[in-house]
Amino acid sequence: MQKTERLMGALGMCRKAGKLTMGFDAAVESVMKGKSYLVLLTSDLSPRTERRAREACEGLVPCLSMPLSQTDLLGVAPKPTGVFSVLDENFAKLCEKHLDYKEEYIE
Repeated sequence: MQKTERLMGALGMCRKAGKLTMGFDAAVESVMKGKSYLVLLTSDLSPRTERRAREACEGLVPCLSMPLSQTDLLGVAPKPTGVFSVLDENFAKLCEKHLDYKEEYIE
């Protein structure tokens, strides 16, 4: 099984468990309220939205890019969505494990 398929599976489990917020506003709100452990961005996210999401997460939670597009994630999200927030520490670790790389973030 490829890492992208495993990542999609992990996101699906997060969603079924109620530990995944979808959409820019919901993700940023969860970060600001201290409920988020990880923010994930799709590969086809607009540069402006990506910059705004990274700024919102700076110093709070990791904000990582996924090798998946919004279309790839239509099985997880009911409509095209580019920003996801994981609300559980263990699910966040699981998702990070299935990424090919990790980006640095400032604490």
